[in-house]
Amino acid sequence: MKQFRILLWGLVAISVAGLAWFTLNQTAPGSSGGFSTDFDLVDTKGNPVDGEALRGRPHLIFFGFTHCPEVCPTTLFEVTGWYDELGKDGDLLDAYFISVDPERDTAELLENYVANFDPRIKALSGSVEEIEKATKAYHVFYKKVPLDDGDYTVDHTASVFLMKADGSFKGTISYQENPEIALEKVRNLLKS
Repeated sequence: MKQFRILLWGLVAISVAGLAWFTLNQTAPGSSGGFSTDFDLVDTKGNPVDGEALRGRPHLIFFGFTHCPEVCPTTLFEVTGWYDELGKDGDLLDAYFISVDPERDTAELLENYVANFDPRIKALSGSVEEIEKATKAYHVFYKKVPLDDGDYTVDHTASVFLMKADGSFKGTISYQENPEIALEKVRNLLKS
């Protein structure tokens, strides 16, 4: 009887794992490998950039905001360093900085902000509703946090998303991950 229960629980575990894999790997209309492309953003020139427009080349996506004191500038400097290390191969890689603070991050402010980093990093923003769609598409957490002086900051996911040319998810690079490991992940993205 004990062996039967072990076998039964093993089958339950396999079934749950199979269902989870199946659910995460479904490609519904308007999505790619579980990532919806149903959002409409704009670049710093006001040009529309929808989720489909991000496809076509391997790319990095990082969500942040221009008033971010540490995580965002550090991460964008790291992305700049990856581009430097990649040399000409870096021309095959797109990078997007998507604002989670559309109320303050105007097109002009975003353009001036990303000008401090590699010119291949493009800043995107949009309405509060469209940013909400984009963050949900990538399963990104963000939350406005009031400060004592009446201003606010934004807590947010601090990972860089590695996306294949077809828009499917390849992996992430954590905030301040080992530089050699991070660069190797980017090189593997370019090979995929």
